Amino acid sequence: MPAETSPSDLTCPDCGRTYDAGTDEPWRCDCGHPLEFADRPLPDSTASDSPASDSPAPDFADLDTRAGLWAFEEFLPISPEVTLGEGFTPLQATDSDNWGENVQFKLEYVFPSGSFKDRGATATLSRAAELGVEKVVEDSSGNAGAAIAQYAARAGIDADIYVPADAKDSKLAAIERVGANPIRVEGTRQDVTDACIEAVESDSEAGWYASHAWNPAFFAGTATFAFEVAAQRDWQVPDAVVTPLGHGTLFLGAYRGFRALKEAGWTDRMPRLLGAQAAGYAPIAEELHGSASGENSVADGIQILDPARKDQILDAVAETDGDAVALDSDPVAEALDRLHRGGFYVEPTSAVAPAALAEFRERGVLDSGDDVVVPLTGSGLKS
Repeated sequence: MPAETSPSDLTCPDCGRTYDAGTDEPWRCDCGHPLEFADRPLPDSTASDSPASDSPAPDFADLDTRAGLWAFEEFLPISPEVTLGEGFTPLQATDSDNWGENVQFKLEYVFPSGSFKDRGATATLSRAAELGVEKVVEDSSGNAGAAIAQYAARAGIDADIYVPADAKDSKLAAIERVGANPIRVEGTRQDVTDACIEAVESDSEAGWYASHAWNPAFFAGTATFAFEVAAQRDWQVPDAVVTPLGHGTLFLGAYRGFRALKEAGWTDRMPRLLGAQAAGYAPIAEELHGSASGENSVADGIQILDPARKDQILDAVAETDGDAVALDSDPVAEALDRLHRGGFYVEPTSAVAPAALAEFRERGVLDSGDDVVVPLTGSGLKS
């Protein structure tokens, strides 16, 4: 265990302003942009006076996988204060007859709360615990709220979770049964976020905003997806990674994780990052390819029209020669059925990335022989 250090301050990469760490730290910069950690740690042997080439990646057997994703703590600006042993989800080869050659699914739906959002939740609540936070508040369509609620319970921290009025009963139950308080909001998903932000900004007692869209700790947690993928593949980076894309928590986490591995000298390249969006809620795909008709009521977990980190997502696409595509309901529903019949019991939004895999191949973005990893992000038990 590394020596205890003080919580990292926050900084704005857009205007350069820095904010001291503490329970009263802002959830976004005064200039309106998302904040990041002032410190972005790498393993000690990759310090500026030690060439990355002198610091090879460890053998898989040398990683303490009993620590879960915190086996990569040296990459994280947070200590593991709040954990349920999450991480090292299976990386499973797929049936080539159904999904094509050289495809692996990472089974992110086997986390304690049933979704990949636990990566961000363990980091975010660990940050909250470091700071002495007594109450957190979050807005979510379901999975992030359930994850934040569960890890808040683990930490002994109160939680208010703003959710759509029509949120699925299974996800409301996951929030309520761990002692968190769901606050139902009528209207769109954006209305839920607006109501939460209004509460945070108007009431100093509302709580610390543990937003999966804004809080940099959440993205530090989701970066561990890339660390695990690389380690499970003996540090061989895939040609491409296809993820669902709403607020970009997993997409940007993957980007940051693979970038950190390359900077550390543990890998030698970045994968192409490909995002799968829901038609009608596809600001990234529309920015890249223009507006298109269609709708997708199946992938309810990524119905985001105005992602907080849109510019960062577009930069990650550009820097990795990536892309994004918007899918209607039909191909996602068909992919969901194929997943279930193949033994992968996931919720509907999880099917958008496997459905996009076929679309990217049809468009020529991916060749048939490309080596691809696709995360399956949420459990069908929460459908």
